[in-house]
Amino acid sequence: MSTHIASVYDEDLKYLTRRISEMGGLAEQMVAESVRALVNSDLALAQKVISDDVILDDAERQIGEKAIITIARRQPMAADLREIMGSIRIAADLERVGDLGKNNAKRVIAVANASLPRQLSRGLEHLAELALVQLKEVLDVYASRSVEKANSIRERDSEIDAIYTSLFRELLTYMMEDPRNITPCTHLLFCAKNIERIGDHATNIAETIYYMATGAQPVGDRPKDDSANTVGALESST
Repeated sequence: MSTHIASVYDEDLKYLTRRISEMGGLAEQMVAESVRALVNSDLALAQKVISDDVILDDAERQIGEKAIITIARRQPMAADLREIMGSIRIAADLERVGDLGKNNAKRVIAVANASLPRQLSRGLEHLAELALVQLKEVLDVYASRSVEKANSIRERDSEIDAIYTSLFRELLTYMMEDPRNITPCTHLLFCAKNIERIGDHATNIAETIYYMATGAQPVGDRPKDDSANTVGALESST
């Protein structure tokens, strides 16, 4: 490969890295703002989150197009091919994170007139904080390519599951205590599930980074909170 071609190829890889970082920053912002809009019944902020999703969708499409063109032109192998394929997978996960933030923002209107108990608001905020910390850390790992840190994030997946399970049960309790709570709490259940899934996407990204760095998949199943099985059964029955 000539010096000029190698330079262009490096620029292509740098472009993918830069766009992934930009997507990650916007996805983080959308999730944080969607939860803030939900807790504060901020309809204007919710609409901003919904509008920002278009930017994230465009970024994923651009990353996919650049990746395909780079593969076709350069025919990369081994680590370089993993780098490009990993970018496609990470972009897809970040796009889904944005979708989940947008979905929560759409529910702001439905719960805007409901008086949310402060305890429930704190529970949602705490769950979101954990998911956002995990997302931020995995984006930092994308920059550093630390296999150890990627595996550490994967090992902590059960923490978010446990908080989600606790919040799920708390919401069910409010629904059983007063039928008037059923509609707003149902919306909050969906919001909590969306936040829990954001943690799953962060874990997906950690596994992709592990593969990009090592060429192997992480060993063993993801750690899961045992009570998540019970919650899953309850979700299926509702």
